[in-house]
Amino acid sequence: MESMNRKQKWASFGRSLLSSLVPVIAAFIIGGIIISLLGENPFTTYWILISKSLFTVKGFAYTLHKAAPLILTGLAIAVTFKANIFNMGVEGQLLIGGFFAGIAGASLTGTSPVVTKVICMAVGMGCGVLFALIPAVLKAYFRVNEMVVTLMLNYAMIKILEFLATGVFRDNGSGYVTTPTIQAGAMFRRLGGSKLTPFFFISLIVFLIMYFVMNRSVLGYEIRAIGLNPVFAEAASMKVRNKIIEIMVISGALSGLAGAGQMMSDQFKYTLTFSGTPGLGWDGMLVSLLGKHDPVGILIAAIFYSALKTGSDKINFYTNVPKEIIAVIQSLIILFLAVQFFDEKTNLFDSLKKKITGRDETTVKEEL
Repeated sequence: MESMNRKQKWASFGRSLLSSLVPVIAAFIIGGIIISLLGENPFTTYWILISKSLFTVKGFAYTLHKAAPLILTGLAIAVTFKANIFNMGVEGQLLIGGFFAGIAGASLTGTSPVVTKVICMAVGMGCGVLFALIPAVLKAYFRVNEMVVTLMLNYAMIKILEFLATGVFRDNGSGYVTTPTIQAGAMFRRLGGSKLTPFFFISLIVFLIMYFVMNRSVLGYEIRAIGLNPVFAEAASMKVRNKIIEIMVISGALSGLAGAGQMMSDQFKYTLTFSGTPGLGWDGMLVSLLGKHDPVGILIAAIFYSALKTGSDKINFYTNVPKEIIAVIQSLIILFLAVQFFDEKTNLFDSLKKKITGRDETTVKEEL
């Protein structure tokens, strides 16, 4: 019996791994065709991409540095998606967390660096939680679609922070829209001359905590139960409303911490391009989908996705291939993952297959 369960687990792991690899391989194949049409060798291009971002000390440290917020935003997405709750507001929660962590970091004086950093991270997490509570309460008590609410709140938050950055909290000594630079005590220092900071190790600690929560705790079981059947979960004495709020609070805290970490380890002030394009929250969704909403998968996917980003500049430097090819590959991965996700929720391909198979069988019978 145990050996059968073990085989089933390995089979499930194999299917999950394959479904994650297929979109990536397909995207790289199409990207390779485009590179060939540009007159360059795709194998050489991809080797430069991987080797410069993963197989050199400096490149690997930079990859890990960029992966830190992606680990957190990926986990923030996963903890809600597992419960069949679609928190599309991770980007907004990250932005407000980063913004006010930056304001706190620029304002705090006379405190030790450790206390300053803890306060800034706490502010970031608190802001992320408060922003996540809006769709959480609407979902739990009024059955308002959280996907629509969180998507709309993202753009509202972007505009609110833009207004604050250009007015109340603007650094008037700067020639562009920005908040004041945070104090030195609020900054995470780089380690060993690389761009890696202690924030990466904080993200690893959070990863370990979330791994335990999602796979080894009662809450993790409840999250999966709500995702599979909320009516059954309610019948089994789970207070689904409270759990929805609790799950969204965890997601908001992770998002806010990601924003605070991005502020304290990379940006050091809030600008209109603080989160990048398309944004760390949206990148986190890709990472979560690629990692199948599993903490270990998310960790691997975050490092892989970060390697793509950090290696793109090296492609432009060592070959004639424009670095925008990585954006094309990333877009293709998103497209294939979106199709896969849609199929998982609707069983569209299975339905089409059955229809095609049924038609073929009918045709064969008529011919006989």
